[in-house]
Amino acid sequence: MSSQRERGGEGEGDVPDYANLRQYVHNPGWSDAQERIILEPYTYISTNPNGKEIRPKLIAAFNLWLEVERGDLEVITEVVRMLHNASLLMDDVEDSSELRRGLPVAHTIYGIPQTINTANYVYFQAFQQLLQLGKGKDRDREDRLGRGKGEMEDVGSGESGRRRGGGGEKDLVEVVNEELLQLHRGQGMDLFWRDSLTCPTEKEYVDMVLGKAGGLLRLAVKLMMAKSDSKANYVPLVNLISIWFQIRDDYMNLSSTEYENNKGYCEDLTEGKFSFPIVHGIRADPSNRQILNVLQKKTTLPSLKHHVVTYLHHTTHSFTYTRSVLKSLEGQILQEIRELGGNGMLEGVVAALSLGEEEVGEGGVEEPV
Repeated sequence: MSSQRERGGEGEGDVPDYANLRQYVHNPGWSDAQERIILEPYTYISTNPNGKEIRPKLIAAFNLWLEVERGDLEVITEVVRMLHNASLLMDDVEDSSELRRGLPVAHTIYGIPQTINTANYVYFQAFQQLLQLGKGKDRDREDRLGRGKGEMEDVGSGESGRRRGGGGEKDLVEVVNEELLQLHRGQGMDLFWRDSLTCPTEKEYVDMVLGKAGGLLRLAVKLMMAKSDSKANYVPLVNLISIWFQIRDDYMNLSSTEYENNKGYCEDLTEGKFSFPIVHGIRADPSNRQILNVLQKKTTLPSLKHHVVTYLHHTTHSFTYTRSVLKSLEGQILQEIRELGGNGMLEGVVAALSLGEEEVGEGGVEEPV
C-alpha cells in the first residue's frame, strides 16, 4: 500500500485506488456535500422570503376547478417552483441586477459561472421530478395543452377556445419543453430590444410577455389539466392573468416604494428595459429621444430616473394609460372566471393585486399586501 507521503500528504479516503479503478468507475460517487455545494446559489434564492408567493396561490385557485390529486399537485408545484427560481438566477445575471427580494443577487455572492451552472442543473432536476407524474391515463387533451402560434392573438377568446377535443394526452415532458422554449424566446426578444436599443410595439411586448412571463404559470396549469378529468380549457385565462400581472409589475417598478426597497429605485431604467409604461412613453412621441437616451446609459443616477418618471407621468401620461389597460385586463379576467363557472379563490387573488384608487394617486403606489 502506498504511504501517505507517496500520496502527497493525502488521507486514505482522498485518493482513489488506481490499481482497481475499473471497479470504481462502475459506480462513481456523488456525495450530499457535493450536491449542497453546486446548489448553493439556488438554495440562497429559494430560502429568501418571496413576500406574496402569488404563483402557489394561483395554482391552488386553479385546482378548485381541476381537482388534481394531492401527490400530483405537490410534484407540479415543486417543478414550477424549481423552474421559477432557476429562471430568476439567470434573469439576474442577464439583467446585471443588484438586488432580488431586498438582498444581493446570487451571482454577486457566488459568481456568474457557478450561478449559471446551478440554474441549468436545476432545470434538469425539475425534469427529473416531472418523471414522477408519469404519462397518466389517455384523455382528449392534446389540443388543449398545445399553445399554437395563433393562440397568442386569441387570448381568452370565446367559447371555441374554452373546450377542445383532440388526440391522446400529450407527453408531460413535451409540455414542459414547449413552455421552456417559449420562456427563452420571450427572454431573448427582451434582451434583443434592450441591447440593440430597439423599442417594441405594444403588440410585440404582449407577445414577449406571453412567452417570458406567462410560461411558468401556463406550464403549471397545463400539467394540472393533463392530470385532471376536467374538459375545460384554462390556458386563455392564464394568458390574460400573465399579461395583466407583468404590466402591473412594470408599473410598480417605476412607482412603488416597496419595489424600490426590494430591487432598487426604478431598476428597470438601470437595466435598460423596455417595460410597458416606457414603451408607451417612447411611442407617444417618437421624435423625443429622452427616454431612449436614458435607457442607453443604464443609469444609476436617481435624478435621471426621476426625470423619466416625471416625463412619463406628466408629458406622455403613460402611467394613466397603463392603469387604464390594467383595469380593462382585470375586467376581462373576471369575466373569463365567471364564464368558466366562477372561482372565489382566484377572484380573491386578483382583488388582492388590484390597484385601487388610493394606490394610484399622484404620489405613486404601494404594492398590496
